[in-house]
Amino acid sequence: MDFSQISVCALAYLGDAVIETLVREHLVLKGYEKSGKLNDEARKFITAVNQSAAYLKIQSLLEEKEADIFRRARNSSHLNIPKSASAQEYKNATGFEAVFGYLRLQKNEERIKELFALAYADIL
Repeated sequence: MDFSQISVCALAYLGDAVIETLVREHLVLKGYEKSGKLNDEARKFITAVNQSAAYLKIQSLLEEKEADIFRRARNSSHLNIPKSASAQEYKNATGFEAVFGYLRLQKNEERIKELFALAYADIL
C-alpha cells in the first residue's frame, strides 16, 4: 500500500484509536474498575500535552519512514489547536498519533507495542 496517498489526518485519526486502545488495555489490566478513575488515569496518556512529551522520548528512535510520517502530520495545515496545549505540543501529538496509525496499517503490532512502552515508560 502506498501510504503517501493516505491523508496524515486519517493516519492520526487511526493512531488516536490505537493509542486509546493500548491505554485502556493497560488500565484494565492494572485493575482499575471505576470509570472516573479510568478516565483520570487515561489523561496521563492521551492529552496533546502528554502525547507530545511521549513523542519527545522516542523521536530519536523513529525509523526513517516513521519520522517522515511524523513530519508530514506535524506540518499538516488542518489543525484545530485546543486551548489546553501549545501549537507545538498539538502538532507533536498529531504526528505521534499518525505514526501509530501508519504502524497499524502496516500491521506492525510489535513496533506499536515497543514505541508505546518506550514513550510511556515513566507511567507504565
